[in-house]
Amino acid sequence: MIRKFNKQRKKQAMQIDILCNDIMTAHKDFLKALKVLGFAADFYNAITGITDLNELLCTAGSYIQKHTPDVHIAFFLLAQGGVEGVQPENFEMHVFESDQPIDPDDRRVENFFNTELVINISKSNQICTVEDMLGMGLQYSPVFLEKISTAAIPLSTAGSSMGFMLIYRSSRNPLTADELKAVAQITPGLARSIASCRALVNNI
Repeated sequence: MIRKFNKQRKKQAMQIDILCNDIMTAHKDFLKALKVLGFAADFYNAITGITDLNELLCTAGSYIQKHTPDVHIAFFLLAQGGVEGVQPENFEMHVFESDQPIDPDDRRVENFFNTELVINISKSNQICTVEDMLGMGLQYSPVFLEKISTAAIPLSTAGSSMGFMLIYRSSRNPLTADELKAVAQITPGLARSIASCRALVNNI
């Protein structure tokens, strides 16, 4: 009887441990999701009412840098009309640098993005890693690529790509999946705001 009781007690203890671990994991996941939602809500509040494109991108860049420390940001915006209407050299680039340089002799990775590469990334309409971008035509020294952690996050609205946001920082502090998820959460709303700013200019 005692052996049977001990066996049952150990089994129950294991089940309780598993249940506790599941509860803790669910709690952590819930807190992460809540943090992402809070980030998005604060971001949308920050850009509400902005009608000037430069001010919008400056506000967005500053906010993202505040919540994703030490990142450099470059917005690549296709010419109005979408990917199909893009002509050679017909895209805008807005750059926001971090206070933390990657290397005194670094080569700004955004300066190596030509029209073809910008269009290819925009057409993919998905988060692109550096490996993805190399496959799409990025020509950048492997020596310098080792120094950065980077990703391109799409800017699209109503199924139409407007371009993407490039974020990167030192590989000593690589971008995390949670950080990329949080930034990707706000890009649809940012894309709509960009479209609204452009539409307002066209109607003036």
